[in-house]
Amino acid sequence: MVRRGFAVTATIYVVGPLGGPTVKIFRVADCLFCGIAAGDIPATRVLESPRTIAFRDISPQAPVHVLVIPKEHHQNLAAVAEAGDGLLDEIAAQAALVASDTGVAETGYRVVFNTGDHAGQAVHHVHAHVLGGRPLDWPPG
Repeated sequence: MVRRGFAVTATIYVVGPLGGPTVKIFRVADCLFCGIAAGDIPATRVLESPRTIAFRDISPQAPVHVLVIPKEHHQNLAAVAEAGDGLLDEIAAQAALVASDTGVAETGYRVVFNTGDHAGQAVHHVHAHVLGGRPLDWPPG
């Protein structure tokens, strides 16, 4: 595997004692998805909003397999939910737009968040898998 290096940019904001500590990291070294969000690593983009990007998975598990990521780094679903700034809503809305734009909204699609190593999270930057274009079995895995 060839690794491409990229610059590290980290911006940390700490809210005062009334709001409790909040840390936002916009880019993490060696995070593949941070590199894609920054435009340093190529990806086949499907949709983009001010805070999210949707791009095709390089190892698709269905005819439609698109990942939706936030541009800022959050390790997993729990972290983005805890941020509480509406970003999780935006990821869900972007997933619905991907389904519509790729033609799977009518027939059905699945949105999956893998959180942690045992769940199969290979990249520790929260991402939603939008899968469709064929019948999807249950239970998965």
